[in-house]
Amino acid sequence: MARALEQALVARDRGEVPVGAVMVEHGRILSEASNLTIQLSDPTAHAEVVAIRRAAQRRGDWRLENTVLYSTLEPCAMCAGAIVLARIPRVVYAAADPKAGMVGSLGHLLQDPRLNHRAAVTAGVLAEAAGHLLREFFRERR
Repeated sequence: MARALEQALVARDRGEVPVGAVMVEHGRILSEASNLTIQLSDPTAHAEVVAIRRAAQRRGDWRLENTVLYSTLEPCAMCAGAIVLARIPRVVYAAADPKAGMVGSLGHLLQDPRLNHRAAVTAGVLAEAAGHLLREFFRERR
């Protein structure tokens, strides 16, 4: 999770919302990313989606079984959908997102029995540090 926080700082320094994500496979970093929505003018360039894309490219397979996705913010509906489609078995996130989070706050997309894949979720790891970073970013913007 510390590497995801480092990526969030990279995003903040570029003027992006400070969210970072890291994909890990068998204890080794497979990919890491920060938000790129502003830089790429791409609303889908959330840190989680970018990390998932990079991991799939590196593995040469869209199925990311045996991986863990670490994120500094609770995944939104789009990111949760990408997690399901990529078959990621475990997600660990820091700060909850009461306005857009779909992994516990607004819904439970990763545990929906109607979908063909479900992921285990661990919430709140380094939540204070990630939450502080996000609060400070938005406080400076106001």
